[in-house]
Amino acid sequence: MEIAKTLSKLKLVGFFGWLFLVVLGTISCRNKVPEAVDRSATNDKAVAAESISKADDLYREREDLSKVRQALALLRQARTADYGSYEAAWRLAKFNYYLGDHTDNDRERDAAFREGIEAGKIAVQLADDKPEGHFWLGANYGGSAEDSVVAGLANVEDIRREMEAVLKIDEGYQSGSAYLGLGELYLRAPRILGGDTEKAINYLEQGLKFGSNNALLRVRLAEAYEAANRDGDARREIEFIMKMTPHPDYIPEQKQAIEEARKLLEKMDRNRR
Repeated sequence: MEIAKTLSKLKLVGFFGWLFLVVLGTISCRNKVPEAVDRSATNDKAVAAESISKADDLYREREDLSKVRQALALLRQARTADYGSYEAAWRLAKFNYYLGDHTDNDRERDAAFREGIEAGKIAVQLADDKPEGHFWLGANYGGSAEDSVVAGLANVEDIRREMEAVLKIDEGYQSGSAYLGLGELYLRAPRILGGDTEKAINYLEQGLKFGSNNALLRVRLAEAYEAANRDGDARREIEFIMKMTPHPDYIPEQKQAIEEARKLLEKMDRNRR
């Protein structure tokens, strides 16, 4: 009888010992899971950061649109690796805007602005208090509006809202580019939708406080002056643009501004004859 009791106790001790080891093992595994998750998340962010860096390098050669397309492919990979990457989202909006604004392919233009708008919305959701998402979302709304009358009717208020959000966050963002966006909005929009040349001039002149060397801002100001029959002021802006030393990061934009300034000058000369 005593032997049987002893054996029974030994079995019970053995069972509880086994149960203790199982529990201990489970706790140990649970403690290791977050570490594995953290390591995976870190790896994803590293992959995304590398793709973003390569995309930036390609974008510096953006005059070749094939480089922009390659950069966009890398940014999509970055978004897949780290869906919460604000840096990838706003760049996706920015690079799509450039592609949409410069491609000759209508289908590609539509797709670029569409993806740019979606990426811009995501960027704003990820970081509503930063200017890049708001600005490039507004820019893509603007590109879509220029490309489609229907989109233009729907997007005027959207553009205004996003550019005004940039001004509240960082008035001088990218050399006064939000003022450029608002100035262009009032310059291009039909009067029935709020188009107003004087408002355009006012915004563009305010932008000069932050972007005196922003060539695109100055060429839009020249266009607004011309539209207001202020040819002398328009010619002054054109002359300034032609003498500007381009910033190494914005050579394509400088070339665009010079080309548009020349066309505006030709138009003004024809009107004088």
